[in-house]
Amino acid sequence: MTSGTRPASGTNYTLTAGPATVVVASLAAALRSYRYDGVALTETWADDAIPAGGGGILLAPWPNRVADGRWTLHGEEQRLDITEPSKGNAIHGLLRNTGYQAVEVGDARLVLEAEIFPQHGYPFHLMHRATYELTEEQLTVTQELSNLSASPAPFALGAHPYLKISDVPTEELVLTLHAEEMFEADDRSIPTGRAPVSGQRDLRQGQRIGDIVFDTAFTGLALVDGRHEHVLSAPDGRRVTLWADASFAYAHVFISTIYPGVSKAVAIEPMTAPADAFNSGEGLAWLEPGASFAAKWGILPGLG
Repeated sequence: MTSGTRPASGTNYTLTAGPATVVVASLAAALRSYRYDGVALTETWADDAIPAGGGGILLAPWPNRVADGRWTLHGEEQRLDITEPSKGNAIHGLLRNTGYQAVEVGDARLVLEAEIFPQHGYPFHLMHRATYELTEEQLTVTQELSNLSASPAPFALGAHPYLKISDVPTEELVLTLHAEEMFEADDRSIPTGRAPVSGQRDLRQGQRIGDIVFDTAFTGLALVDGRHEHVLSAPDGRRVTLWADASFAYAHVFISTIYPGVSKAVAIEPMTAPADAFNSGEGLAWLEPGASFAAKWGILPGLG
């Protein structure tokens, strides 16, 4: 059902299932909030604001960055709009400022979709569909991309949720991410190569958020029962887990010190390709005309 309000992030839809409540904004099909038994599991933003720091937005047809907004398609240079002027990159795809349309609205299930039209730098016509499904146990998000073009289209998908356990200071939470490798990057956040995880970027045994600050992509993720699990845990043993299926073979962790209203915020971003995939080709996939691709991720409370 809708909330009956019209905030800056567009129509807000509220899903409920037992003790769980989720709010999704039509702007960028963003996850605005997830609360379980009154405890907030994600960062949010004010009614008069748009998603802070990309909070909760869905990313298509690429996550993260394209260096200089330039890439080559069949020998011809493509130039995307520069949407990160401070670093000279095109960032977070083409739907960050797009309002999605609802095609199904239920008490615990929501389906939104938005078109990516051909444009300079990306001459393809695609449809991105987001399905939010809430149960008492977890939230599941399915991202589906369909190619409406007459030629194959390159793509990658991602999402940008910030996780928390609201009655525990985020600095006291421990982040565990079972990754063997990380991406080294230049001062514009463009990958320059892979390296084994080390130091504070070795999250396999957990790192306390108060002790780390970085903006890094990881791969070589452990796959258990068909999915990856990235965990924020509190000193009392409670946890919140971001899980993703095997298609999301990359995870980007951004420890923010500038998220509005909090001293630290933790974005755990599932991605099917790392930054600058249009140039490196790593993780990049091609969608044939008329074909679709779908992948799932979600959030699992562990507050019992």
